[in-house]
Amino acid sequence: MSRVLYAGFDLGGTQLKYGLIDDEGTVVFKDKTPTPVTIAGLIELIRSVWIELKAKGGAPVAAAGLGFPGIYSLKDRRVLQSPNSAGLDEFDLAPALAKAIDAPHWVNNDANLAAYGEWAFGAGRRAGSLVLLTVGTGIGSGIILDGELWMGACGFAGELGHVVVNPEGETCNCGVRGCLETETSAPKVIKNYLAFSGRTESVTAEEVYLRAKVGDSDARQSFAQAGYYLGIGLGIVINFLNPEKILLGGGVMTTGEYLLNPAVAEARRRCFKASFACCSIEKAVLGNDAGLVGAASWARSRLAKLKA
Repeated sequence: MSRVLYAGFDLGGTQLKYGLIDDEGTVVFKDKTPTPVTIAGLIELIRSVWIELKAKGGAPVAAAGLGFPGIYSLKDRRVLQSPNSAGLDEFDLAPALAKAIDAPHWVNNDANLAAYGEWAFGAGRRAGSLVLLTVGTGIGSGIILDGELWMGACGFAGELGHVVVNPEGETCNCGVRGCLETETSAPKVIKNYLAFSGRTESVTAEEVYLRAKVGDSDARQSFAQAGYYLGIGLGIVINFLNPEKILLGGGVMTTGEYLLNPAVAEARRRCFKASFACCSIEKAVLGNDAGLVGAASWARSRLAKLKA
């Protein structure tokens, strides 16, 4: 049987990551480019990247998957609300993408597809159920139940970043106060550090981590507080869904014990013992490739069902 490839597009606030995988999930090509500031520019970029991908793999590209941030409607085939990419709101994606990509293609929420990628070819292989949480400048999440991506009645499921864990917390970009995203993401770690230390300098989450490594108590406390709220979120997931695995990824998770240990400890306190013991909390393994691998593998599965 001749080799067939599948394309994946992972749209972020600053970069479009894209690539090709084969039937074994091997990434045969990948690249990234800055995200345009306009929708017209984005569609043109997708068109040109698609042309590039068809030329790069040395084999036919059978289908494409595209991950977009925000609430994607399966019925309307458009992003209804994107808290961190407002330009996508209500844009009529389907006809625009049909002109840009001359092959079967499917769109889904970017975090859903990252979860699907980890399940198909990452740390979640063969898991009957899992939840992926990616912690970075925001929080993305996706759910696999009984070996299927759970999207909900209208396609909006899995928005764990917008579950309220601190009713008195800051206002999120979605308009609600105290979302998991506002209490646990990288910007909050920085705010915690400046508040605890009394400093006014410009600092990154990575710098806070490096200070934690050398014993800075304010830096460690910053991650511990973020970990506390992450643990509340994990506890909600475990008690509500009883998943086999929770996978944690994203840039903030590279900080390791400073965030993860308090998160796991808090989750343990908030769960039924049996539910906590049943769930394995692990690090995701696909890293920045999760979105494009997930998008491509999602397209692969949709195409197979279409042909069945």
